[in-house]
Amino acid sequence: MKKLLTLLLCLPGLTQAQDDFDAVQITVEEVRNGIYMLQGSGGNIGLSVGDDGVFIIDDQFAPLTEKIRSAIARYSRENVQFVFNTHFHYDHTDGNENFGTGGAIIVAQENARLRMSQDNFLQVVNVQQEAYDPVGLPKITFTDSMTLHYNGHTLNARHFGSGHTDGDTIVKFEEANVIHTGDVFVRYGLPFIDVPNGGNLNGMIRVMRELIAWSDDDTLIIPGHGQVSRRQDMVDYVQMLETIRDRVYEGISAGMSLEAITATVPTRDYPASGFLNNASFTKIAYDSFFQ
Repeated sequence: MKKLLTLLLCLPGLTQAQDDFDAVQITVEEVRNGIYMLQGSGGNIGLSVGDDGVFIIDDQFAPLTEKIRSAIARYSRENVQFVFNTHFHYDHTDGNENFGTGGAIIVAQENARLRMSQDNFLQVVNVQQEAYDPVGLPKITFTDSMTLHYNGHTLNARHFGSGHTDGDTIVKFEEANVIHTGDVFVRYGLPFIDVPNGGNLNGMIRVMRELIAWSDDDTLIIPGHGQVSRRQDMVDYVQMLETIRDRVYEGISAGMSLEAITATVPTRDYPASGFLNNASFTKIAYDSFFQ
């Protein structure tokens, strides 16, 4: 946790006081065909175990690494061989140094690695994320796509452009028809879009449209946060994002200030997320327009 210089207890699953990690329990849910979702504190972890070994998608907070390893040990005695980061935010990557020290090869989109190699301030949640030591940085990067054949699965990793950040990756287990979205798609309400680090509301909508086209009614979705979902959940999510965006952009087109637009409550009809409210998400939409 040395990477986090400022912590606010404001984002479900994203921020957590150090003293609370002892109370965190790692739960495991089988999604399909030897693919599991682990939940604890931070982003949802995808897990694949099989003849080739152990592959995880994201690794939550560093103090939880041993609990995560213990949960994985119920299904395999092998060490984690690959860690795939969906983006650079610490609630998905803070365990990188621990798993890297344990011999895991870390993989990410090239922009995500660049962000992890630098100090970054996450403005919305008021957190300073320091650069990772080399052992915690991705050793394999890609630009637009890559494929891994592992445990009988064809894993296709795709970067559809800027959305939640500028280094987001979606991972699809093709034969099992399971997708891990990272924080491009979440189930806690209004989503965090990291505009200062390359995120963009229009980009998020575009990426989600690509993701919806990449799925069908039988696809199971592991979101960045929240419960296993279906394609229709993503469709509803995009409709929310588009509605709020259109309300904000209508105000911009009319020459209204951010304060005046915020007063019209563009997020009406949609729940706050516990840390993002009408004012903060309206600012995200407003800033995205001028990015």
